[in-house]
Amino acid sequence: MLDPAAPQLVINARTLLFSWLPADPGAAEALVPTGLRPHPQRQVFLNQYVVDDDTQTSGFGAYSLTYLGVSLADMEPPDRETPGGWWTHYLASSNRVRQYAAARGAPAADGTTRLDLRGGWLTAETWVDDRPLIRVTARVGHTGTDARSGHHRYLTRHHGELIVTDYPYVAEPVSPFEVESVEFLAPDHPVHALRPANPLDVCWGFYSPRVSFAYPARPGAPGEPAARHQVPARRARSGLPSGS
Repeated sequence: MLDPAAPQLVINARTLLFSWLPADPGAAEALVPTGLRPHPQRQVFLNQYVVDDDTQTSGFGAYSLTYLGVSLADMEPPDRETPGGWWTHYLASSNRVRQYAAARGAPAADGTTRLDLRGGWLTAETWVDDRPLIRVTARVGHTGTDARSGHHRYLTRHHGELIVTDYPYVAEPVSPFEVESVEFLAPDHPVHALRPANPLDVCWGFYSPRVSFAYPARPGAPGEPAARHQVPARRARSGLPSGS
């Protein structure tokens, strides 16, 4: 098992990341734990990405991942580009990634993500238990000279304490980019609570064939138990920056 306190680097992941307004704002809000406030619009975020080769990571190996959750109020990262978010689902194809993420408080479970780009159309699918769970269709263009960089802030809970972590990233987004449809294909799965409103209302997002990002080191000496590296819940409730 990877040391959960150690940082990890991922480069050139094929990544679809965007946010929408949910069909049932109350159901989305109910997934946010006591002490945190959902974004006023109850925005939901989704990231579907694929790491194709072992050489693209510092320790994870090749894998695919879908995570999604509810955006939060007063929890923006330092660059304030996007709201901070509470992970409600974290579906990774790699057991190594699941163990590492779970030790940092992520709700890690088994799942597979597939990205298929054909003729300017991107299809992104998330599979769980041999059935499709989420399918996104988007119209995408080509990368140019633009780059996007910054931080995404995500919150988790481990041993009853809230953890706030800022994840640095650099992306080469395509243009144009337009999400055409978002389908939640399993009404009996808990993720269905986050399905988008109809008509679809996208808040922000991008697709990039090359996104690099890091899981930062957790505070404290490497090898210490994960429970020693938590951010007290009272700090997260205050809305003060508490990046790891």
